[in-house]
Amino acid sequence: MRLFIDSANVDEIREVNDWGVISGVTTNPSLIAKEGRNFFQVVQEICSIVDGPISAEVVSLKAQDMIPEAETLAAIHPNVIIKVPMTEEGLKAVSILSKQGIKTNVTLVFSANQALLAARAGAAFVSPFVGRIDDVGQDGIQVVAETVQVFAQHGLETEIIAASIRHPLHVLDAAKVGSDIATVPYGVLKKMVRHPLTDVGVDRFLKDWETVKNK
Repeated sequence: MRLFIDSANVDEIREVNDWGVISGVTTNPSLIAKEGRNFFQVVQEICSIVDGPISAEVVSLKAQDMIPEAETLAAIHPNVIIKVPMTEEGLKAVSILSKQGIKTNVTLVFSANQALLAARAGAAFVSPFVGRIDDVGQDGIQVVAETVQVFAQHGLETEIIAASIRHPLHVLDAAKVGSDIATVPYGVLKKMVRHPLTDVGVDRFLKDWETVKNK
């Protein structure tokens, strides 16, 4: 399973990219708004840091408006993937954009049925929202697992991005059920690195080294 970072903070993205573990980035208007910067400049800078798919989201509600917006975003860099909401109008836009060779990531997916529709419309990626599904008393990882099963059974090439990741266990569970990708917030990636036994081990090695380094 590949890992993307879900962030629009270029310092976070640069730091995690230097670890050598991420393969792409997902953003959304809310994340970019938090940075208080120009949307297009942020996307351009992210593309200069990470050599992989960079998802940038349209904000229009009608397909006729999503398409020119998507074309403008796609022109920023060849790695830009257009995030499109899982709506009837979004599906229309995905179908047209896919025929133009513009890759899309259908977002706000909450069921395997929605994921199937997005894949049939021509989406390159679908993003089931694990944490938000959990929030309404359903099982987000189960939705990912169902989507993995359906896509495998019918030979669908659309890649599955486990999104709305809240904690490291979500990442592990998404990997176990076969998600292609998990897009993970900076804070969760930092938690994945750490383990108390690792900290104890490093501390012990350093203390042992102090006793022998001058002998």
